[in-house]
Amino acid sequence: MSDPNSAEAPTFLNDLLPLTPDVRAERLSELKRLFPDLFTNEGRINPDELRQLIEPNEVHETERYEFKWYGKAASKREAFTPTTATLVYDESRSVNPDKADGNMIIEGENLESLKLLLNAYREQVKCIYIDPPYNTGEDFIYRDNYRKDRGEYWNEIGASEDGIKLESNPESSGKFHSDWLSMMQARLIVAHALLKRDGVIFVSIDDKEVHNLRRILDLIFGDSNFIAQVVWEGAFKNDARQIGTNHEYVLAYAKERDSLPREWGLRKEGVEPVLREAARLQKEFAGNWDEASAAMAAWFLANKAKPLFANRRFRFIDARGAYKEDDPTAPGGRKFDLYNPKTKELIPLRPNRGWAFDQETFNQYVDEGRISFITSTSVMKRTYFHETEKITPQSVVYQPARSASERLVRLLDANIFEFPKDEFVLQKFVEMASDPDSIIIDFFAGSGSTAHAVLNENLRDGGSRKFILVQIPEQTPDGSPARSSGYKTISSITIERVKRVIQGYGDNPQPISDAGFKVYRLQKSNFPRCEFKPDPAVDDAENVATLRRYIEEKEAAFFLTLDADGEQAVFDEVLLKNGFQLHYTRTRREDFTNNTVYEVRDPRRSALVCLAWNENIHDATIKRLRELSDNGEHPFFICLERSLSTTTKWNLKHFLGNHFNAF
Repeated sequence: MSDPNSAEAPTFLNDLLPLTPDVRAERLSELKRLFPDLFTNEGRINPDELRQLIEPNEVHETERYEFKWYGKAASKREAFTPTTATLVYDESRSVNPDKADGNMIIEGENLESLKLLLNAYREQVKCIYIDPPYNTGEDFIYRDNYRKDRGEYWNEIGASEDGIKLESNPESSGKFHSDWLSMMQARLIVAHALLKRDGVIFVSIDDKEVHNLRRILDLIFGDSNFIAQVVWEGAFKNDARQIGTNHEYVLAYAKERDSLPREWGLRKEGVEPVLREAARLQKEFAGNWDEASAAMAAWFLANKAKPLFANRRFRFIDARGAYKEDDPTAPGGRKFDLYNPKTKELIPLRPNRGWAFDQETFNQYVDEGRISFITSTSVMKRTYFHETEKITPQSVVYQPARSASERLVRLLDANIFEFPKDEFVLQKFVEMASDPDSIIIDFFAGSGSTAHAVLNENLRDGGSRKFILVQIPEQTPDGSPARSSGYKTISSITIERVKRVIQGYGDNPQPISDAGFKVYRLQKSNFPRCEFKPDPAVDDAENVATLRRYIEEKEAAFFLTLDADGEQAVFDEVLLKNGFQLHYTRTRREDFTNNTVYEVRDPRRSALVCLAWNENIHDATIKRLRELSDNGEHPFFICLERSLSTTTKWNLKHFLGNHFNAF
């Protein structure tokens, strides 16, 4: 049954544009959980923030919240404004793309790129690390020209070989801090939406803006989700006049702290060799634990120069593994009598000491073989290495900055990037805050240290974590070592670093055979309709009618010129904006004989897709979709608007409902 003459809901301009989700409309659903920034510190809804949400076109620069700056409301609006941009696959710069499995490096402005990821990766990201510009007055401001002057931005990053030039933010500017705060707020709002409920963000920052950054994060994440302000201590500097600054900070916030594991742990350095040697000696000496322990102690002495020597107290071996012996008493411990459960003799306390456990626990330890009787009245408690191989992360991290610089020079064969972040420290963040199958994002990617850290952690624990890096194609300075080495943009350094980590480098290359990544470039939409400019002198209905004619004329000519790469780009854009991750699979469905229909799947969803521009959706296709729906499969169907007649569109909407989208 169909009724092509039935009245349809009114069409708006945005209904015909290939947009990312309008987050503003969705925010009203789960305010407290997903968007704590709409609430005051007292837990009350902030009416100014709600007014900004409901009236997006009104300027409200008088927020009553105690932390405000010029441009705050505008930057929030910018974060919630959908984008028509897209990501275009760059095969020539991708590495082992058949093994990428979701690993991506995106070359482009990061706010637009994050918006494009939002539909497919919303609440899918476990860990975010960023090292944003520190607002030193140097070139750093991400100019948002894609919004203020779209043509200029696309010319710069779509057509300019050298990449985008950034503006400076001198301290003499009256908006020195405001510009930086606005830049950060917009990006952190979208980052918050990407994180899973048990996700965590780590943000590096220095003294100049750490107090402001923490207040922004309190606004967006909620101060109850603050985890720690980590001090990252580096090498001492001798150029200070009063006090030499040899540290920076990393702010850690959870999406929902109550959803995090009760404890985080970091594996001690040198763990794997100790476990391997203990297992070898257990097998070799097969019950002769005195000889096994002597061999273990000798092994530690032979490895003094290595990190594992810090674990040398675990020099004893028994059937359970390597262990150390500790005095079970401590100053201030409990004062009571403890007896040998076998001989019933009293075990005396040392002066000013107390027992760490009671008689019942002591008896249990004896039964488990965890107590060593030196004499019948003198004991030691065994602590096994495999039970203590993890430590609680500390709030102070020491790693000299020059170490990361020196390693990057060896990796890239040139000194072309100043102050790269240390991949070993970032690996610790990845280890403590992610699972083996997590997605990790860095949208100020720089030299690519985060991807390096993810790859290292996967090698360590056999995980399959995915990384997504975003780096604007900021051009390297004329005459710089990077430019002289052939790197015209920072993003080209990002790509090259990750490429060499995967393919191997140095005198003894160690390629990672099962890893790869795809490169995508941020570009304007493939659909010409996005260039349409509505006439403010006419009403919405007339603009919609004009846009429909524009689509028919311009896109007919556009599709005629498409080659295979162009068709793939259109396919990627449509799927990305319908919530599909870009490492989807595509299979031709042979049960649709009158239209070219593909079944598309990513890790979370599937759909049937027909994007053949020169095919009208056939009645037989509708019949087959109805059969699948009646059989309980409820397929999601995506096609081009131009492939539909009024009758066909009505029929599809009638039985597919919200499982149908015409692009």
